[in-house]
Amino acid sequence: MFASKALLSKQTLNVLARQPACFVHHGDYGNWGNTNIAVVFSGCGWWDGTDVHEAVYTMYHLSRNGARFQMFAPNQQQMNVVDHMKKQPASGENRNMMVEAARFSHGQEKMQMQDLSKLDASSFDAVIFPGGHGITKNLSTFVKEGKDCKLHSDVDRVLKEFHRSRKPIGLSSMAPMLACRALPGIEVTMGYERDEASRWGNWPHTNMVQAVKNMGARHTHHEAYVDEKNKVISTPSFMWETEYHYHYIFDGIGNMVKHVMRMSTK
Repeated sequence: MFASKALLSKQTLNVLARQPACFVHHGDYGNWGNTNIAVVFSGCGWWDGTDVHEAVYTMYHLSRNGARFQMFAPNQQQMNVVDHMKKQPASGENRNMMVEAARFSHGQEKMQMQDLSKLDASSFDAVIFPGGHGITKNLSTFVKEGKDCKLHSDVDRVLKEFHRSRKPIGLSSMAPMLACRALPGIEVTMGYERDEASRWGNWPHTNMVQAVKNMGARHTHHEAYVDEKNKVISTPSFMWETEYHYHYIFDGIGNMVKHVMRMSTK
């Protein structure tokens, strides 16, 4: 009996040794490979699309926790193109959100960037919107109209479909504004309500906090906040402007993803 157990253990180790490392770790939440998450992008780059760090951290934590995911973006032009060195609009340039967001994708078929108009909530267990200024420029008119902004029609549809289906919605940095506009009365976090600069960094986008409160949302300050009733999970991430402490952003998005996974299995 002991010999057979030893042989079984050796066989198991040999099998695991031949697997990619990602197959060995089964994450913390969800059924491995059976939780399917939609991730919505607004371009590529903090100043005119989806923030690169927030997008990559989101995909890393989804993979680490055993989720499958598909990526979506509107097949439309961005509001503008920003030179990320000068932090100023680049004159004479026009770029498509889906084409730009495709920079995040690897592989073929389902791992390619998809048109947001094709996102069907019934095919997914949850949806996540990483942040970036594309939230305020491309997925909404917030940069021009503030609290009275209009949402991109597919963004509004997707948020309402997932909410109506009682499926989790994950949001980072500026993205909670979208959900607050589509779903009045939810509770979110976007970090500090005042720009409290310190040696750790500052909070330059606190005007958005007041805006979501004026939309009827409740706001709280947490690293990641879970509105259990509405299944909305938010984290401030780069609402906090920091030069060195990216691991806090990484951890906050990780907590958001874990709660999305937890609630998607209920």
